[in-house]
Amino acid sequence: MSKKLFLSSSLLSKEQTGSVEFQISHLTNRVLTLTDHLKLHGKDYSSQRGLWKILGKRKRLLNYLSQTNLTSYENLINKLSIRKLKIR
Repeated sequence: MSKKLFLSSSLLSKEQTGSVEFQISHLTNRVLTLTDHLKLHGKDYSSQRGLWKILGKRKRLLNYLSQTNLTSYENLINKLSIRKLKIR
């Protein structure tokens, strides 16, 4: 999916394309696309490696967001349904 299509479907505005929230949602979109691809092509190891790299980058961004802005992190997690929140 191209960036223009993703921007129009995203809930974030165009001015926030560099924000952590946008980057995480964009990476989530790429994860979903690669996951569908790997269901059809199970032995595509280069795509598997790319998926692992994307997941690692998304994990680092989520860690950063949880440490800097917890409310934004919780809203994004709920909106994208990525993980379950830990009850503190």
